[in-house]
Amino acid sequence: MQQLLPFVSNHWELFLALAVICALLIYQTFSGISGAKSLSPQEAIRMINHEQATVLDVREPAEVKAGKILDSITIPLDKLGQQIDKLQKYKNSPVIVVCQSGSRSSRACGILRKHGFESVYNLQGGIMAWTSANLPLSKKKS
Repeated sequence: MQQLLPFVSNHWELFLALAVICALLIYQTFSGISGAKSLSPQEAIRMINHEQATVLDVREPAEVKAGKILDSITIPLDKLGQQIDKLQKYKNSPVIVVCQSGSRSSRACGILRKHGFESVYNLQGGIMAWTSANLPLSKKKS
């Protein structure tokens, strides 16, 4: 601890850079930078049933084989930018984006927002939260 103050005063540029990086990481983590609200599985069901929300699954095909939310549209995250036209008819209605744990779907929400989608929601916890809530998965191909 005695060496911290001299280090900071001798290398203030490095300390300032560290502070800026930490601030940006905290901002990104807590600001909802994807522009999407997070939904619990129960809130997602309510939106699907009462607001005709569309579910977009951005997992890889191997993950989807284990099961997916009924009637969801599957486009892997790495192909979403190329296949965004498939979703144009859903642009003005709620879209719930799903992945395995909620991380990739957050990035997908950002992509959708950049393409003009207004009502974009991230399923908090992804398919893992969905199955933990004892909600069903379909193994039908779409």
